Amino acid sequence: MGIDGISLLMVLLTTVLTPLALLSAWGGSTEQERSLTILMLLLETAMLGVFCATDLFLFYVFWEASLIPMYFIIGVWGGPRRVYATVKFFLFTMGGSVLMLVAIIALALQHQAQTGVLTFDANVLAAGGAPLAVQRWLFWAFFIAFAVKVPMVPVHTWLPDAHVEAPTGGSVILAGVLLKMGGYGLVRFCFGAFPDVALEYHLLITVLGITGILYGAGMVMVQKDLKRLVAYSSVSHMGYVVAGLASLTAAGVSGSVLQMVSHGLVTGGLFACVGILYDRTHSRDLAAYGGVSRVLPHFSWAFLVLTLAAIGLPGTSGFVAEFLVLIGLAEYGWLFAVLAVGGVVLSAVYMLTMFRRVMLGPVARPELHQLAPLRLHEGLMLVCFIVCVLAIGVYPAPFLDAIQPDVQLLLARIWGEAEG
Repeated sequence: MGIDGISLLMVLLTTVLTPLALLSAWGGSTEQERSLTILMLLLETAMLGVFCATDLFLFYVFWEASLIPMYFIIGVWGGPRRVYATVKFFLFTMGGSVLMLVAIIALALQHQAQTGVLTFDANVLAAGGAPLAVQRWLFWAFFIAFAVKVPMVPVHTWLPDAHVEAPTGGSVILAGVLLKMGGYGLVRFCFGAFPDVALEYHLLITVLGITGILYGAGMVMVQKDLKRLVAYSSVSHMGYVVAGLASLTAAGVSGSVLQMVSHGLVTGGLFACVGILYDRTHSRDLAAYGGVSRVLPHFSWAFLVLTLAAIGLPGTSGFVAEFLVLIGLAEYGWLFAVLAVGGVVLSAVYMLTMFRRVMLGPVARPELHQLAPLRLHEGLMLVCFIVCVLAIGVYPAPFLDAIQPDVQLLLARIWGEAEG
């Protein structure tokens, strides 16, 4: 076990979001809260293990262990189609994980055949000299497992169903941390362990990232369910993570890592807001809302800040992360940067349209006048989300400084081996 700057940011994200997710789940029966809290803490343990493991077999154990608590969180506390969503989530993730397990065993056996030592130490295996043809197969086995988790188009279809059926706390953790396990795996194991193959295919991976940005934005435009809307926006925003990483530039990779942190906070906050509305109205239909800001003014300000962060307003974490990714893509190829900017424009359109339809205008239905005011734990949760988003947006230097040495090391390895 061990951490570097990139792992540190993921650990901090996990330990910040888990208490906030528990706050969002506050209000059920004592027995339900106790069971849900146990599962959330077990899930936190598994996620922290993923971000801290330096042994590939241990990484796989924690990776699979994270499925079990989330399976029960969605399956027990989820919506009407929770069984379908849970099984789909489990099968997609498990299918990718099996390929990763095969690759881990093959990598260890390859190293044993060369050195006579069987080890799963990620640093030792990354330094091994497997033939390039073998590395390609191993790279894609890891890549598919991480692509499902990110999720990348076309293996993203489990995500909207899981989000729609998950309880609010489950959605916060799913969007905030579980998706980041895929991005972290790409940085740490795909690009870190197979630099030659990463350099060979980084154009293709960049195209996949840009496709995710535009496809996710296009799907958001036609959604009528609030949770499904935010879920598809996650597909779009995680596309920036993939594209920035695949640009293989310092700005792009740094922005990619920071985008994971920013997306976790912003989208987690948005799912918490949707949960607050759903608890009061029992509806996620956009058409059922309108004029909520007249009834819940403080809530509307929090929702506005998170909405603006999602579209990358300067002063928020979303701006810093996406701006760095755009710089990295521009260094790699101006066409990629132009297409990614198109995703930013589309995100502004759909997020502001969503905010207008939910929050502004006359009160749409008489029952909206009866909405209960924010409770103390809900207000505290929203304040925490907003403080974190604004802190990174206003002063990102500590976060960028933490990851800079590891980003430089990764890029030096990739480009250095290419020159060699």
